[in-house]
Amino acid sequence: VQLVESGGRLVQAGGSLRLSCAASGGTFSSYVMGWFRQAPGKEREFVAAINWSDSGTTYADSLKGRFTISRAENTVYLQMNSLKPEDTALYYCAARIRWGIRYDYWGQGTQVTVSS
Repeated sequence: VQLVESGGRLVQAGGSLRLSCAASGGTFSSYVMGWFRQAPGKEREFVAAINWSDSGTTYADSLKGRFTISRAENTVYLQMNSLKPEDTALYYCAARIRWGIRYDYWGQGTQVTVSS
């Protein structure tokens, strides 16, 4: 399984950004795809996840209403609105088997920087 993120860049506070994760090398109907982020000096945290087979979604409580995860073809998206400086982080795409717990596959990450 290969995951390649893109779309990260510098954006002003209040702006929007859409991240993409191109997935290949697997039968993704059995997977859950997730987005995580890690800010400098902080632990990696869960952002959102989507069940590939039925597009069911889950979100970090603190991000509900601003972030939206979706998928189309072999790409998973993270739409981020009303961005804040505290959203600055390296954003990772990850994949796990639907019945598993651990995310086994990770992309390299894409940097999002939100300026105030």
